[in-house]
Amino acid sequence: MTKYTLKSNDIISTSDKKYNLIKDLPNEKKPREKLIKGGPSNLSSAELLSIILGTGTKKEEVSVMVRRIIKEYGEKTLMNQTDVNRLVKELAIPENKACQIVACFELGRRFFSDKKIGTTVIRTPKQAFEYLKDMRTLTKEQFRGLYLNSRYQVIHSEVISIGTLTASLVHPREVFRPAIEYSAAAIIIAHNHPSGRLKATEADEEITKKLLKAAEIIGIDILDHIIITKNNFNSIISHED
Repeated sequence: MTKYTLKSNDIISTSDKKYNLIKDLPNEKKPREKLIKGGPSNLSSAELLSIILGTGTKKEEVSVMVRRIIKEYGEKTLMNQTDVNRLVKELAIPENKACQIVACFELGRRFFSDKKIGTTVIRTPKQAFEYLKDMRTLTKEQFRGLYLNSRYQVIHSEVISIGTLTASLVHPREVFRPAIEYSAAAIIIAHNHPSGRLKATEADEEITKKLLKAAEIIGIDILDHIIITKNNFNSIISHED
């Protein structure tokens, strides 16, 4: 099994079950009533988020909006997104909804940051895949970066881009900016193939080479580039699947 090794550098679910509009549900099945009666542990992530957002838009009821957001973006990605403008653009939601989402998760991070940061260690491609397994069911192609400290602990996770990967879409500055901001020692990059194709494309190979070259200059390791499909993964750099 391939095991990641850092170089010495200077810079160190939600359920898919469909349901009717919330207003049409019986009271005992409405998210707010379920929360009051049984507590938050009895609600799905989608139900909890629908309570936060409260209402939808003229074009999209809140329950429909929430299911779409989680399906397209992923729970973990949504939790780590701090850019309101990106959420507005990438999810086609109103600015006030994006603000509610960002504020909600930021509050959670502040309350529980000491318990969350630096608790997950990733030393192998398989561990990276397990950490990113929520990407398996995303309907859009997504490019993410996992940022590790010198003890291989995840200190940050970020969505770099959404959409079909091209060399022009994924720029090194977008990948390395969070690494510098969070003083990361290494990065694992990953993207999903909704088509189920496990083999790397020419664009995937080109992006990997470009980022590896930039990593040599900046002095922050790119440990791997992983392709994720619904049932499997492929490691471009360490060649493990």
